[in-house]
Amino acid sequence: MKCKTWLLLYSCISFQIITAQTPELIPYRKGDKFGYANDKRELKIPATYNYAGFFWEGLAKVEFDGKTGFIDKTGKMVIPAIYENAYGFSEGLAPVKQKSKWGFVDKSGNLVIAADYDDCYSFKNGLAKVKLADKYGCIDAKGKVMVPVEYEYLNEFSEDMALVKKDKKYGYVNSKGKLVVPLEYGYGLAFSEGMAPVEKNGLYGFVDKTGKLVIEPKYKRAYMFKEGLAYVTGLDGKMGFIDKKGKEVVSLQYDDVSQFSEGLARVSMNSKSGYIDKTGKLVIPIQFESYGGIFTNGMAKVTVNGNKGYIDKTGKLVIAAKYNLAEDFSEELAMVFRDRRYGFVDKAGAEVIPVQFEQCYSFKNGLAVVYIKNKACYIDKKGTQYWED
Repeated sequence: MKCKTWLLLYSCISFQIITAQTPELIPYRKGDKFGYANDKRELKIPATYNYAGFFWEGLAKVEFDGKTGFIDKTGKMVIPAIYENAYGFSEGLAPVKQKSKWGFVDKSGNLVIAADYDDCYSFKNGLAKVKLADKYGCIDAKGKVMVPVEYEYLNEFSEDMALVKKDKKYGYVNSKGKLVVPLEYGYGLAFSEGMAPVEKNGLYGFVDKTGKLVIEPKYKRAYMFKEGLAYVTGLDGKMGFIDKKGKEVVSLQYDDVSQFSEGLARVSMNSKSGYIDKTGKLVIPIQFESYGGIFTNGMAKVTVNGNKGYIDKTGKLVIAAKYNLAEDFSEELAMVFRDRRYGFVDKAGAEVIPVQFEQCYSFKNGLAVVYIKNKACYIDKKGTQYWED
């Protein structure tokens, strides 16, 4: 299967995480064609498509004969396959490409926002990012421009604020298009917990949503707040954590750190890692190799004798270090790699989906993308494979 097709598959499963449960209909590969099956692998919509996406708001994007349209859950083509490309429905609208330009259709197939843009992104919280002549802005569901299409860069909104760039300087706009944080910074990151890291004259500080510089730029690097703390890098390259008043609650003494997750943060010194709590207390001694992972689902990956395993919050190695590679837990399962093959383990260390795949990706909302015989397909948490040759 071509890389492009896999990218389409994986982008769909990544987006699918916003839904509450495993999809009712799962894209099913039969040879080089796609249809839809239920969780018993019973084909409900015949495999006649070159590509089949997930159902969003009752409709799914499908491709055949080089064109894109949308079907409902009975398999009926409700929006004709006349578009060069499209994305899934979000907030009642879907981006579509026609004659090399992008616009939006509603669920009846009406082109409600003219295809005038060079690129479009899905609606989220009433706004969609658009691109025209290498500039970015945002429109509402009626096509009204809310954020002027004049920025060289426009990041996704976070806490009603989006990082923008114009004339090589960065600032932040709100969802009404108002430039709240002036374009006077060399760089910035997304807002998190009411604050955002910004760079000025080579140093990092933090701004709030009024545009006030609440923590003066004095750090070589800074990252977003998580669980009330943000990690920063001093001028000597050492790292620690500050609170929202700028107080260094964990002194800048480490070679590397991670964000806090589930109350703990990984810290590293001399290529060894351990974990601290929010007071800076070392609750898991610095003993593991390399840099390790963050805690997810109560577990964190670590390196012992060059191999990867997992510890719990007491520091106990609960899954033996016997893997060449390992990923953080996602939805109670973690992807692991050994003997040139991938599989998944549960929190007890059981290989619930045997190490067998050429390549795979972590679970998102009950499904994971895997490669079998150089072709991509989905599996569920039971290891059920939604494909056949």
